[in-house]
Formats: sequence, structure tokens, C-alpha cells
Amino acid sequence: MITIYGSPKSSAGRCFWCLEEAGVTYETKSIDFRASEHKSEAFLKINRNGKVPALVDGDFSIWESLAINNYIADAYKPELLGTTAQERGLISQWSIWSVADLQVPMIDAFIQLVFVPEPHRNADIIAKAFEKIPVMLSTLEEELEGKEFLVADRFTLADLNVSFVVGICDDIKFDLAEYKNINEWRSRIANRDGAKRYKALCA
Repeated sequence: MITIYGSPKSSAGRCFWCLEEAGVTYETKSIDFRASEHKSEAFLKINRNGKVPALVDGDFSIWESLAINNYIADAYKPELLGTTAQERGLISQWSIWSVADLQVPMIDAFIQLVFVPEPHRNADIIAKAFEKIPVMLSTLEEELEGKEFLVADRFTLADLNVSFVVGICDDIKFDLAEYKNINEWRSRIANRDGAKRYKALCA
């Protein structure tokens, strides 16, 4: 039995989505940070960093969301991975880009607009984030020109991982109207059964 630690409404969401795409049975365990469960001896044996997400599969444990997704796909849904070294490289490229580049300004804006009370928000941080986000999205928009998916003409981890981050735009109310390719791509992905099951977890 697979156990995933975290919440589908957090950064662990991409892992819940990947599990739903893989169609495997799993159980969810929440970690109470206020009660310092993340510092417990039992949890630190799973992730010595004391962070979520983390996944346990039998006597094997793994942490970091992109690594978890690679494991899930490799073990249970290989079609989410590339069939050649080039495809696997591109899937890694876009997955890493999604967290190293795209996600950074998204999270900056998210923290200010979702967690910080309006009177205390840092307008400069928000403005800088909203300046950077279009630059990142333009890269994705151009890549999707004439394509249904990012790599290999089929849905892969690249689409899942990148789309998960693009979804933050909904939370921060960033207008995606001018990004035709991204919107069409997101619609195709949203119609997948795995994506629908994941969204139901967040309802």
C-alpha cells in the first residue's frame, strides 16, 4: 500500500494528481505541523527534512514532489515517462523549469495575495511577480504552438508538472485570456479522468 503524506491542496497536489493518473490505490496521511508532527521521530525516518510531501511504498520512502512523481510514473505508469533518452530529458527539462523558474514568481504572488492580510501585503513583491509571470508564460505559449502536449505528442509528466504550476494563476487571479495555446492545452488536460479525480480531491 502506498501512503502519501501531505494535502492535495498543497505542493503535494502534483503527487496526488500523479497517483490518480497512475490509477493506484493509496492512503493519505496529514501531518499536523502545529503539533510538530513533522519533527516526530517516526516522520523524520521518512523525510529527515521534516517536510511534505513524502511517499512510502512498502519499505521504500521518497520525498520531493518531482522525485515522487518520477517514482510513481516509473513504477506504475511508465507511459508518463519518455520512451527515449531525448524524451526523458525534455520531460525532466520542463518539470524542473516549472519549479525552478515558473513557480518562483507564482509563489511570491500567492503568498502575498492568499496568506497575507490585504493591509499588510507587499505591493512591490506582487508587482515584480506579475512582471515576471508573463515572461515565463510566453516561453510556454511559444513551446505549445502547433502542439497538443509538451513532449512526444502525448500527455506526460511534463504536462502534469507544468500544468500544476500554471494552475496557481487561478488562485492569484492572473488573467490567462491572451494565452490561446496554454488555455487549449489546459482544457485538454482538464478533460483527463486522472485530472478530474484529482480536482475532486480538492473540492
